[in-house]
Amino acid sequence: MVSSIRQSFNSSFTEEKYQSFLKELNSKHSGAIEFRVAETPIFIDKSFKEKVLAACENIVDLITQYNFKTLTSHAIPAEVRVPNENEHSNFIAFDFGICENENGELEPQLIEMQGFPSLFAYQIWDDEITRKHFDIPENYSAYLNDFDKESYIKLLKEIIIGNHQPENVILLEILPHKQKTRIDFYFTEDYTGIKIVCLTELIQEGKKLFYLNNGKKIEIKRIYNRIIFDDLQQQSKEIQEKGKLLLEELEVEWVPHPNWFYRISKYTLPFIDHPYVPSTKFLNEIKEFPTDLENYVLKPLFSFAGQGVVIDVTQSDIDKVSDPENWILQRKVKYADVIVTPDTPAKAEIRIFYFWKDGEARPIATNNLARLSKGKMIGVRYNKDKEWVGGSLVYFEK
Repeated sequence: MVSSIRQSFNSSFTEEKYQSFLKELNSKHSGAIEFRVAETPIFIDKSFKEKVLAACENIVDLITQYNFKTLTSHAIPAEVRVPNENEHSNFIAFDFGICENENGELEPQLIEMQGFPSLFAYQIWDDEITRKHFDIPENYSAYLNDFDKESYIKLLKEIIIGNHQPENVILLEILPHKQKTRIDFYFTEDYTGIKIVCLTELIQEGKKLFYLNNGKKIEIKRIYNRIIFDDLQQQSKEIQEKGKLLLEELEVEWVPHPNWFYRISKYTLPFIDHPYVPSTKFLNEIKEFPTDLENYVLKPLFSFAGQGVVIDVTQSDIDKVSDPENWILQRKVKYADVIVTPDTPAKAEIRIFYFWKDGEARPIATNNLARLSKGKMIGVRYNKDKEWVGGSLVYFEK
């Protein structure tokens, strides 16, 4: 996006340099990066960065409103409501497409958001190795708000571990070593010292939970939750049965609490009024449908990994919906072919990480990740056999 940097990066790029980068990126946890890593980061100038952060802060204003929990009281399906919810989500991620408006100008447009962790630890490593192998300008940083590697890790540890010892805090996931995001779990363990525990390994004694560490039973006092309950409902009966213990009254702290996955989600979009947030309405609240339905996207509120999304909407698609209160109709955005590559230009989506430490009035922007695509949508299935696509990061002008 910054043409001079893009030109310089592309002209100095070689396949050998890229392969050397990938080799070192995979060196710490060989074979754990299952997704395609793009050949390039994204470079964003100060002006565009300020637009993205302005949109994020506007949404944070809504999330920090006194009545936000009331607004989102119906967001959590009854069958996955977890007791002992805290006052805010410790982690929020905002996904923006780099889009083109009606005047042909570039602007961010919010695609989704989640009150849930992302690749917070892996991105530290990604930045470190990217800088080692490619020429990244000194006045550009992957971190926001003057964070650097040390201060970012410090805050991440403070939030995840809280007032406990690392051995009493676990990263909890379903079959963690089979997840596509497992690279982040391994780096989380590296940077924070907490253990990765599978749901199936939890030991329950009354209201207390334990796990085994080298044969020794350790009490769990705080859970860094990576379980998506929509994913849990796709698992075997045995795993689903085990998952029911998470719905009980337990003497554990959650970071973030599972209910925030639903409160800060697609469910929140209809409550936001901002130029960088596409117009979104609950399907059951629309009195008159737009005549240009082809310019909208139909999304289920509760789905795993984007399943059920209808891109080219027709009235027939809407008529088929039996539970309109669980769907949204969102104005389609036009991704810009903005990243110049050796063949066709790529589209891009960026995710801004917000961390919210207990006791603070608001969360703060800390870091990011990016995804490049040449397909109809962002995602692996739309980018098979393509180059200069996949996971990456943004370098923002300071």
